Amino acid sequence: ELQLVESGGGSVQAGGSLRLSCTASGLTPYESDMGWYRQAPGKECEWVSTLSSDSSTFYADSVKGRFTISQDNAKNTVYLQMTRLKPEDTAVYYCVADYYLGPYGRLWSRCPNTEAYWGQGTQVTVSS
Repeated sequence: ELQLVESGGGSVQAGGSLRLSCTASGLTPYESDMGWYRQAPGKECEWVSTLSSDSSTFYADSVKGRFTISQDNAKNTVYLQMTRLKPEDTAVYYCVADYYLGPYGRLWSRCPNTEAYWGQGTQVTVSS
């Protein structure tokens, strides 16, 4: 079974940068899209970015131009480089693997959930 372990969260001031990492181990029965979601207190689960199995990348409008998703296949790791962070980026960030996330993610009200493989989440706090 696939396991995802995230790291790299923390606290930064607005305008700062962080890089999140998601290291995968185990096997999935299909080639996965990889992605990042986030959930802020009192808000629904929000799709952030997708890295498709064909290496295409997609971003939510709220992070486009500021966040970059990438992968290191040798390390089985997916990254989310976050720059020009804003207080509204504050959330728990989750790495996810699923058969298909696509250019707009899948719509989930809760993350994590049982419909895909999820990491444990990492807190990102951006202060003004």
